[in-house]
Amino acid sequence: QVQLVESGGGLVQAGGSLRLSCAASGRTFSSYALGWFRQAPGKERDFVAAINWSGNNIYYTDSVKGRFAISRDNAKNTVYLQMNSLKPEDTAVYYCAADQTRRFTIATARSAYDYWGQGTQVTVSS
Repeated sequence: QVQLVESGGGLVQAGGSLRLSCAASGRTFSSYALGWFRQAPGKERDFVAAINWSGNNIYYTDSVKGRFAISRDNAKNTVYLQMNSLKPEDTAVYYCAADQTRRFTIATARSAYDYWGQGTQVTVSS
């Protein structure tokens, strides 16, 4: 069982930055891939970014490339999402997720992820 707890959300003006953190429980944190998803009101939960166990395989959805950066610290059982140049359309609840099936590769589909955090709200004002 893996428990994920996100933090770092908040209200920020367009062009600003936020850093989300996701702390995971369990001794096997370094053995699985992790992802960030987001869900805006009335919309589906969409993929944002993912990282494999070592951090040498990373993928972003097109809309955040060049603005967001995912990273992980296996010693701290934590995955991060640095979000820069935020736009109002980035407003959503952001969720981290763990994919225990994959270690070296990463997936973008929601169905690939086994565990989810409770989410943290990010609001970007114009």
